[in-house]
Amino acid sequence: MVLAMPTTPEGMSKRLDDLRDTIRAQGRRVQSLIESALESLFTLDAAAALAAIARDEEIDRVDVEIEQRAVSILADACKAGSTLGEADVRSLLTIVKVNNELERIADVAVSMAEAVPALRALPTAAPLPPTFRVLTNSVIGILRDVVQALHTRDAALAKVVLMSEAAVGEFRKALVRELQTQVSTGRMPVPQAALLHDLAMFGLNMADHCTNIAEQVIYVATGKIVRHMEGRWEEVPLPGGA
Repeated sequence: MVLAMPTTPEGMSKRLDDLRDTIRAQGRRVQSLIESALESLFTLDAAAALAAIARDEEIDRVDVEIEQRAVSILADACKAGSTLGEADVRSLLTIVKVNNELERIADVAVSMAEAVPALRALPTAAPLPPTFRVLTNSVIGILRDVVQALHTRDAALAKVVLMSEAAVGEFRKALVRELQTQVSTGRMPVPQAALLHDLAMFGLNMADHCTNIAEQVIYVATGKIVRHMEGRWEEVPLPGGA
């Protein structure tokens, strides 16, 4: 027997609060996956890489669950006697969008873990450059901050995340220069440099997804849409914004 979900204002509010808790837990789950995937890269631990990849199964399951629950809340909000205010609708739409971004970040982390066998197969691989560690640590920090900003609806912290993406881009450029130097001096094989270049791009992609989440945090907190325009972030206020 399928139990009916509450559609009273109090019941709808409780369901939305529970969904907020779920998306926060999903963010932490994705962060844990990234940390595990990156550690497997630095240690070249094939078993740890497989374990990290396996974590994506639960993330995919929760991804579907969040979407289903969000649809259920919206459907029930259309029923007679139920109430879902404008701010709640905005929050619900934000959760759906953030859920999609988190799932994509997890997929990128899986791709990074999947690179471990290729790195292990290199006969004369050089140690991973410290710049790569700095880049990946920055990505982890950005994800941590944006998940916290989402939970607390902290628009100021979300704006810090927006600014942080540029730093990751600069770390990637510095890494590329370092890879070119090591290849030209014979200290790193070309296949390894190519792999590290791809991994750095993966890191930049994750940072980009984090900024997409930060945009949604600002939207739900202030009612303003944020867009990246010609190297800067612009806020576009909406009529009736919070």
